[in-house]
Amino acid sequence: MHILLLATKSCSHCITFSRELNNLGIKHEVLYCEDNSDLVAKYDLRHSPNLVVDGVVVFRKQPSEIELKEYFKC
Repeated sequence: MHILLLATKSCSHCITFSRELNNLGIKHEVLYCEDNSDLVAKYDLRHSPNLVVDGVVVFRKQPSEIELKEYFKC
């Protein structure tokens, strides 16, 4: 499973979101929209943060811990 957290460098939620993923044992990569315009276009990103799993945007916001646990079956 390939998991990307795509966010802007100024996103105030990105650090918390990444920490929550780490706490749930979910390995992920953080990429910044400013450095990855190709991904912004590919996934039609308009807000931050976004979670992409295996090439599909599964969250276009910071989900709650419950939503993450439900999605990842934690």
